[in-house]
Amino acid sequence: MGFHKDFEKEFISQASYRMDESLRMVKKCLDQLSDDLIWKKPNAVTNSIGNLILHLCGNITQYGIASLQGLEDDRNRDLEFDTVSGFTKNELLDKLKSTVEKAKQSFADADSQELLRKRKVQGFEFSGIGNIVHVVEHFSYHTGQIALWTKLLNNKELGFYDGIDLNIKNENT
Repeated sequence: MGFHKDFEKEFISQASYRMDESLRMVKKCLDQLSDDLIWKKPNAVTNSIGNLILHLCGNITQYGIASLQGLEDDRNRDLEFDTVSGFTKNELLDKLKSTVEKAKQSFADADSQELLRKRKVQGFEFSGIGNIVHVVEHFSYHTGQIALWTKLLNNKELGFYDGIDLNIKNENT
């Protein structure tokens, strides 16, 4: 395997790892909330956790699945934010898990040409690599919002890294 193939494989591996980490954190948040609280909005100009999860599913599908696989873009972005109920936290988590798994498979299936090909998504022009970076950072961004809102709702730590010493220094190897 040449450098470029090794690089692609490592890039996809790391992107998939970050997706799994965000999914783990969202699940940890949902585990601490009732079905009613996931639809609660902090104020009139912010979104509920339910809205954010629907939005993540739409965005991940548009950028990470449909665009990379050349599928029709049938996203209804406004509906992601207009929805006020209709899904339990378990249904939302299942929807997000399924979307993440499909996206990770889409990342892995993309060949070098697809990773480098430029395409327009939401009016922006990205390569396949750009789409993957967008999906990962967008998921992470909204995971942080979900975490903050969960902390505010519960007034307690989330325990994302319980049992892990985060003060360990870097190794210089």
